[in-house]
Amino acid sequence: MKRRLLIFSFALFLSACADQNQYKEAVLAEMQKEQDIKDYKIDPQNMTDCVVDLSSKNMRGLFPFDPARMTAYRNYTTMLTLTQSEDPKETLVQLAQDFGSSKALVEARVNYSESIGNCLASIIMKTEEEKKDEDSVTPEK
Repeated sequence: MKRRLLIFSFALFLSACADQNQYKEAVLAEMQKEQDIKDYKIDPQNMTDCVVDLSSKNMRGLFPFDPARMTAYRNYTTMLTLTQSEDPKETLVQLAQDFGSSKALVEARVNYSESIGNCLASIIMKTEEEKKDEDSVTPEK
């Protein structure tokens, strides 16, 4: 019995990692296209890590390997890759069903968009503070 539970837990862990990694890859692809990221010379991977961490906090599921969280990762990935779908309209209808309602889909998109905005602001502020610190240091003579 314990062996079966261990095998099931391991399979669940691998599945959760795969779902989260697919979500990270989809976010990274979006960050590499984002003009603000390029303009502010922000590392897309750094931005991706921030967006994934922040948006994950507002996803369904209590912990990273919760089945509801794994489903959320899959749904968010589909949401981000909607334009790559063969039939975007049908995919959008399916996404609304997968999220539970059209309102839940909109809330997921808002969560993702707010995460981008908050991460962008945070990274820019951090960069500005670092520049101030570098400028305030005077070289020794």
